[in-house]
Amino acid sequence: MYFRDLFILLFNFQMEYVEIFDTTLRDGEQVPGCKLDSKTKLVIAEQLDLLGVDVLEAGFPISSPGDFKAVEDISKLVQNARVCGLTRAVKKDIDVAAQALKPAKRSRIHTGIGTSKSHMRYKFNATPDQILERAIAAVSHAKSYVEDVEFYAEDAGRTDNEFLARVCEAVIKVGATVLNIPDTTGYCLPEEYGSKMKYLKENVKGIHKVRLSCHCHNDLGLATANSIAGVQHGARQIECTINGIGERAGNTSLEEVVMILRQHPSLNLDTRIKSQMLNSLSQLVSDSMAMPVQPNKAIVGANAFAHSSGIHQDGVIKKRETYEIIDPKDVGVTESSIILTARSGRAALAYRAKNIGYELDKLQLDKVYTQFLIQADKKKEINNDDLPKIIEASNI
Repeated sequence: MYFRDLFILLFNFQMEYVEIFDTTLRDGEQVPGCKLDSKTKLVIAEQLDLLGVDVLEAGFPISSPGDFKAVEDISKLVQNARVCGLTRAVKKDIDVAAQALKPAKRSRIHTGIGTSKSHMRYKFNATPDQILERAIAAVSHAKSYVEDVEFYAEDAGRTDNEFLARVCEAVIKVGATVLNIPDTTGYCLPEEYGSKMKYLKENVKGIHKVRLSCHCHNDLGLATANSIAGVQHGARQIECTINGIGERAGNTSLEEVVMILRQHPSLNLDTRIKSQMLNSLSQLVSDSMAMPVQPNKAIVGANAFAHSSGIHQDGVIKKRETYEIIDPKDVGVTESSIILTARSGRAALAYRAKNIGYELDKLQLDKVYTQFLIQADKKKEINNDDLPKIIEASNI
């Protein structure tokens, strides 16, 4: 036992924590039709705090009086997480955010500006030097209010690395504590995004003083992969949402990155998230925003731990790990589901029959299985109400 305890101690000593920056109530709420009332925002914020997120982005205070109040109320409510308010690189935005965040035990102002050629030319009609000046001014002003200032380089995914490094170095000098490197359009490949983080780690003076952050969008279905690539190359914060909700195709999914890190101990990276709450929080956000979770969604989808193929069912019944790399209980799901369909085998039928009180021997099972297939070909799924009728019809 001594050597085992020593191994665990040494393993945990090497473990690094990736901070989880949840933006469900800011970026997630920007989905058309997903606007939340103030009461619901507080309910979700409280659950996110209990979940163990490190940073909770509560909103964009200057965008509306309602958003200002939501950030202020969440600042009063949250006990553990750092509460964050988003701003543009505009003095008034920062003033308003600072005011909304005043009640928070720990607060962060999240400010920034677009740095790609496209954003500089078409969004700001500004030169690189002008963008640099505005970035410095925004961080300096935010720093006059709070110690913790995160700077986002919008569209960093399509920003020239050399200019991005120049901007990052400049904002570090005036007090930025976190550098957000967003793949705003979801354009990057994982190797590209990881390489961008690596380039910044190697080429930005003072980079050791700050935390690099991944903020990836899912336009090409790569948000989670890009975020993992980012932390593999030195980032230590992931910005994400419950169920991956967000603008357009969505953001990085909180539950996915948390469980990926947890299932790959060789990375020596973990989060402080209480994963047993993931399923219930997923359902809360889905119900509150009227945004159904697709059944095949990783980790929290209805089918994430459901098995209907006979080969898979037989394997799971014999040993769950045969076809499940995550214990359902670890994410708040009671148990795996064995779904009876025409693709199911005898092992699944016997298992489900036993669950409702029928112990079938081999001969009985063969008879029941024949009757079962007849009914299963007529219905998509055989449920517990159907089973007794099928068993009785088998004359066993």
